[in-house]
Amino acid sequence: MRALIDRLAEQRILTRDAFKLLLTCEDAYLQERAREARHQVYGKQVFIRGLIEFTNYCKHDCYYCGLRCSNTTVPRYRLSLEQMLDCCRLGYDLGFRTFVLQGGEDAYYADDDALIDILQAIKERYPDCAITLSVGERSYESYQRLFEAGADRYLLRHETADAAHYSTLHPAQMTLESRKQCLQDLKQIGYQVGCGFMVGAPGQTLDHLVDDLLFIKELDPAMVGIGPFIPHADTPFAGEKAGDLRLTLNALSILRLMKPSLLLPATTALGTIAPDGRELGILAGANVVMPNLSPMDTRKKYLLYNGKISTDDDPRYCRDVIDRKLQAIGYEVVTARGDCIDL
Repeated sequence: MRALIDRLAEQRILTRDAFKLLLTCEDAYLQERAREARHQVYGKQVFIRGLIEFTNYCKHDCYYCGLRCSNTTVPRYRLSLEQMLDCCRLGYDLGFRTFVLQGGEDAYYADDDALIDILQAIKERYPDCAITLSVGERSYESYQRLFEAGADRYLLRHETADAAHYSTLHPAQMTLESRKQCLQDLKQIGYQVGCGFMVGAPGQTLDHLVDDLLFIKELDPAMVGIGPFIPHADTPFAGEKAGDLRLTLNALSILRLMKPSLLLPATTALGTIAPDGRELGILAGANVVMPNLSPMDTRKKYLLYNGKISTDDDPRYCRDVIDRKLQAIGYEVVTARGDCIDL
């Protein structure tokens, strides 16, 4: 097993069976090598991103998502520009230098102008900060306009690299081909691009996970966001089992070894399935955490899955807790944009 891990760390080609062995291995050496790889590029610095969940409207009906349009139990909301700027003001004072604007595919923002106004207002007040957008699939022209307005990064999870599996997670009008084209468009325009997938999604096999890893190798993104699948009670997957912690951590370590310069979050979902999940993610090779800056009265309206942590926690408290927990395992939260170091 250690020989396989060393081969991956040396950027050598592995077989599909070798990837499967690494995904299921219980050898602590995998995480050890992943930590070494991230230390060589980023040291023991952990970047913080301020998450602003600015709309929970969505036109899609993805089978795993609590915000799916057919879920009539969700109280819908959109933040005003002033509310979003208030979130940024608080985050900036707490040391955040990246703001992540995340929302469903809200038809209200189909017109680029509304998003452009938001981007320009944030950039005008905080020119030293990066903005990550996560608002789904759009046209090449739309992505170009948003980039020119100030968006630096774009997160668009591919969810699964297998087209047949993709069709079991999404309604018929959504296709993997379209998702992949959007990712290529974003890269061509010049964004720092992020993709990602859920570990343990319904119907997922180890072969699907290997396909994800190989797709990420081919795409060569700046960021990858992965976390365990967690079911939501108001979706068709309500009764499905949550994703496995060890499998998620192994996937994080493999990704770090595949591309040592990745921006790799220890996600909220990891912290939801295990009390020390985010710290374990950092120890497995992650180097980003994304505390929530959204207004307190909207947090419980933006539940992609059940049991989401920190919905009642003030951002100041969250920042303090994260600082203390990461210091306890030898890492340091830094005030920086935290751009991908292109090796």
